[in-house]
Amino acid sequence: MKIAVPKERRENETRVAVSPEVVKKLIELGFQVVVQKDAGQGASFTDAAFGDAGAAIAKDAQAAMKGADIVFKVQPPLPAEVSLMKKGTILIAALGALSNPKEMQALARAGLTSFAMELMPRITRAQSMDILSSQSNLAGYKAVLDAASEFGRAFPMMM
Repeated sequence: MKIAVPKERRENETRVAVSPEVVKKLIELGFQVVVQKDAGQGASFTDAAFGDAGAAIAKDAQAAMKGADIVFKVQPPLPAEVSLMKKGTILIAALGALSNPKEMQALARAGLTSFAMELMPRITRAQSMDILSSQSNLAGYKAVLDAASEFGRAFPMMM
C-alpha cells in the first residue's frame, strides 16, 4: 500500500503529517511511503532525513499522491488537492469535520474514506492517536516560551 504525504498548502501551516521516525516504522510494516519535496521543511525535517528513513521523495503533490491508497495530512485538503486523490483513497487528517459539513460532503462526493483525527476518542486505548492532547500540550509549551520572550525580564522557574 502506498502512503502519500503532501506538503501542507494552507497559510501559516509549518507542520508535516509524519516525521522520519514514523516513516521508518511505516516502511518496516510494509508500506511504501512517498513524501512531497520540502514537505517537512517548515518542521525542520529535510528531504534527506525522509529519504534515509526509506521514503521516496516526489517532486510535487501530484506525483506524491498519484496512485496513493492513503494520504496523511495535517490540515484538510484544498479542493485542488482533493482532485489529485483517486476514488477510494483513505484520507487521514484533522478535518474539522463537525464545523465543515460542506467540505466533508465534497470529500464524500470524491469517493474518499476520511478519518477526522480530531474526533478520535480521548481514551486510553486511543491515546497514541489523540492529536488534541498532543497539539494542546505543544501549544501551551510554546505559549510560555513566547510569553517569556515578550516579558523582557527574568522570572523564576516556578511561574
